[in-house]
Amino acid sequence: MIIKNIESKVRLATFLSAGCLIAAVLMVLGVSFFAYRQVADARKSIYIMDAANVPMSARRTDVQMNREAEYRSHVGRFHNLFFSLTPDDKFIEYQMKQAMYLIDESGALQYNNLKEKGFFNSILSSSAVLTIRTDSIHIDMPKRYFRYYGTQKIDRRSSTITRSLITEGYLSDLEIRSDNNPHAVLITHWKTLENKDIQHEQKNTF
Repeated sequence: MIIKNIESKVRLATFLSAGCLIAAVLMVLGVSFFAYRQVADARKSIYIMDAANVPMSARRTDVQMNREAEYRSHVGRFHNLFFSLTPDDKFIEYQMKQAMYLIDESGALQYNNLKEKGFFNSILSSSAVLTIRTDSIHIDMPKRYFRYYGTQKIDRRSSTITRSLITEGYLSDLEIRSDNNPHAVLITHWKTLENKDIQHEQKNTF
């Protein structure tokens, strides 16, 4: 009888020990999980200083949540650099250099073609000022494809020409952002679908 009581107590002590061990493990896992969640949430928070040097919490959003807007901004910036020019060879060189940071060799190929055709020399000789207005930019996120619709104005001493511009291409993500490519995007396989005159207005030269 005494042996049976001892066995029962040993069995009960074993169950209690095992139960306490399992409960402790579950508690540690639960605490670790909630601690990880808090650290992850804290990493998504940044603090900015207001005018009175008081830190204020700000939330950092997931990059992919805003990627479409960044793509649209990148495409618009490239076209503004490439198609907004003044009769200044240094300025043209600067614009093209900045534009080439945003695109692959397809941009350099089109630039060289225009250069060989004397396009940039004609801007200098005619004192033309080229400006571009973005009408719309269509982004297909699954395909990383874009189509750009814009209106270009070529203002010369004798006339003003308005042209319709449509281009297309693809977008490739880069790993590192830089001052020259703040969105970390590269335009690829870029080509012009349409670049035609829609209005030609003569100026009064006397």
